[in-house]
Amino acid sequence: MAKPMNYDKWKKIEVSDDEDDVHPNIDTPSLFRWRHQARIERREQRFEDQKEHEKKFKEIMERRKKFDEKYKKLENEKGDLSTLKSEKEALEKEEGQWKEKDADMKKQERLRPLDVDDLTHEGTSKTSINKKVTEERPTNMTEEEQAEYYKKFIEKHKADVKKYGMFRNYDDTQKFLEDHLELVCEETANYLVVWCIDLEMEEKHSLMEHVSHQTMIMQFILELSKTLKIDPRQCVRPFFQRMKTADEQYKQGFVDELNAFRERVQTRAKQKVADAVKQYEEEERQKRLGPGGLDPIEVMESLPKELQECFESRDISKLQEVLSKLPREEAAQHLDRCIKSGLWIPNAKDAEGDDEEDAKHDDETDETVGSEDKVTQGVEKLQVEK
Repeated sequence: MAKPMNYDKWKKIEVSDDEDDVHPNIDTPSLFRWRHQARIERREQRFEDQKEHEKKFKEIMERRKKFDEKYKKLENEKGDLSTLKSEKEALEKEEGQWKEKDADMKKQERLRPLDVDDLTHEGTSKTSINKKVTEERPTNMTEEEQAEYYKKFIEKHKADVKKYGMFRNYDDTQKFLEDHLELVCEETANYLVVWCIDLEMEEKHSLMEHVSHQTMIMQFILELSKTLKIDPRQCVRPFFQRMKTADEQYKQGFVDELNAFRERVQTRAKQKVADAVKQYEEEERQKRLGPGGLDPIEVMESLPKELQECFESRDISKLQEVLSKLPREEAAQHLDRCIKSGLWIPNAKDAEGDDEEDAKHDDETDETVGSEDKVTQGVEKLQVEK
């Protein structure tokens, strides 16, 4: 089972310098400008260090590739591999140093508090919500109220939700959500999850994977809003800014969570298909049940092979012969189960309103093996159900 998302990093946020207590003799605007500039410089330095770190990795990988080719060639020529010992040791040492630095950089990034520049752009980056235009989601709803609100929400916004689910890049997705802030809510996320499961059940795997990516974006935005304790509509731009500027470790976390979600969708879809098949089979079985509550197919399959052949061929004389060879109790048991399943229909001509003489004849015949009409109707019923 996949691990739940860890949003601890979002909890360590330097929210605002404006809330700091500043001595009256200090020029507050200048101090804020200085702090902001310092944040920018630290951020640029982090990006530069990461860029240099990745460049070093590519260089090491290129050297490793050339060394492996040289080593393999010398090995094929049965040369002296000891001549490469010093080069091998130096390369392995450098690889080890790079891995240690990589682990340290990742640890520092995990522990680093986010600042306001991680969450928003300068100036026009702030998301404003026009409450007159954007509908407000009720709070403290009961389960019945939530179900009714969800139903009305989807009826009204289904087309836009599906349109959102079909976007293919971050820029288009961000712009669409900023133009349709009413979609940034739990109802949209819930509908997308159900849609993903339905697509997987319909074996539209590629489309499911595409929509699941949009589903995960919505879920990340909602989780971010819970962590920051702000309206989810205010988290649209911060989320996309983070995804566009974050390091590979953060992006990989998103991918890992997305893959785990897809696995859960596939598991749930398989279960729903199995449940649907099981329910359908049970409904069909209930339709087949005879007057005694037995399934004619199950009864047919439980009969001795010779009896099965008699019913399939509708050979009355052979049926009489087979039953006569069986012990009386066993023959009676088989006949009783055939009647309860509807495979054998006693008094068939009585049911059709035949005269008394024919009915009497049928009753006498039923005491042994029955008439051809009864066998025919029973077998035809079985074949139809099959």
